[in-house]
Amino acid sequence: MLNSLSVSKFLDETASNSPAPGGGSVSALAASLGAALASMVCRLTMKRDANVSIQIELESTLIKSERLRAKFTALIDEDTNAFKKVIDAYRLPKDTTEQNAQRVAAIQMAYKEATIVPLQLLELCGEAVALVNIVGEKGNKNSLTDAGVAVLMLGAACEGAAMNVRINLASITDLSFVEANRILTNSLQVSISNSAQQTLFRINERLFSY
Repeated sequence: MLNSLSVSKFLDETASNSPAPGGGSVSALAASLGAALASMVCRLTMKRDANVSIQIELESTLIKSERLRAKFTALIDEDTNAFKKVIDAYRLPKDTTEQNAQRVAAIQMAYKEATIVPLQLLELCGEAVALVNIVGEKGNKNSLTDAGVAVLMLGAACEGAAMNVRINLASITDLSFVEANRILTNSLQVSISNSAQQTLFRINERLFSY
């Protein structure tokens, strides 16, 4: 499993001549790092800030960010596994008409599954950015840069996920599936990108108010 590798081994795997893990798994890793930083800021602030209302809000935020971190981490492997299914489908025999038809169907099914994984990542990134917005406003000022980097990681994960959805949609012949997910991806990408930029702007405002 990729998510059980050391940092150096994961980097070695990514840098190898194998196409997986690739951009999809790295996007999920970026999102995991963003969620981890959000959790860290929550914990540090709760340790230092005695304000009861902030404690309660950040405790709730921490629970949610840790749940998201677990989901993001799982998607690191899920993306690579989905890509491998596409490769396996292309390797199916195609000597007869029946075999070719089965191969084509398997390829299409694999591409659909490979589309769903980054789409899930994209949707979850929206939830995570909303949490970082809370962390950026209520978190300890000394941890503001950590909240800022969390936003940047989630923004990168969002963009990467959207690109991976699109490259898979390009190989799918089910036009209704393609159109529905193209519209959803575009909508999510724009919404998350705007939210991330606004959150980062507010974090920088707090930084400059030192």
